[in-house]
Amino acid sequence: MGLNIARFCSLFFAALALAPALAHVLELPNKLGLSRADYLTVQQIYRGWAWLGVVVVGALLSTLALTIMLRKRGRGFRLALLAFLCIAGTQVVFWTFTFPVNRQTMNWSVMPDAWAALRVQWEYSHAAAAALNFVALVALIVSVLVDDRAPVIAGKAR
Repeated sequence: MGLNIARFCSLFFAALALAPALAHVLELPNKLGLSRADYLTVQQIYRGWAWLGVVVVGALLSTLALTIMLRKRGRGFRLALLAFLCIAGTQVVFWTFTFPVNRQTMNWSVMPDAWAALRVQWEYSHAAAAALNFVALVALIVSVLVDDRAPVIAGKAR
């Protein structure tokens, strides 16, 4: 029962994390051509999106729990670990590339002189995170499908 709950939670939170990430990817081609004033206006739609951090924490914790629960289950473990590492990778991307832009632009309430370069960094960092979220969700789905029921002991299945 605990394993099913962990699987559900990890799939649920990974899917929720992917939704806004895909929104960024779908918007990207249109947003890159916007003027300075239009881009500043459009960026205001993200106010309140910081609350999505709750979803990311849920994805990280539930996928970590699943990974630990599957640690003796071969392929299922490796896929859950891949998912966890991808979700953790989204945080590396955010704190390395996205967050510094948010600080420089005060969450896009001001437009510094280098706004165009910052826009590219911000948009593509979200695209990279979306790719990682997508891989994480696919890995979790496949980990459920392979369902290695027999625990692995010393490299051999029981």
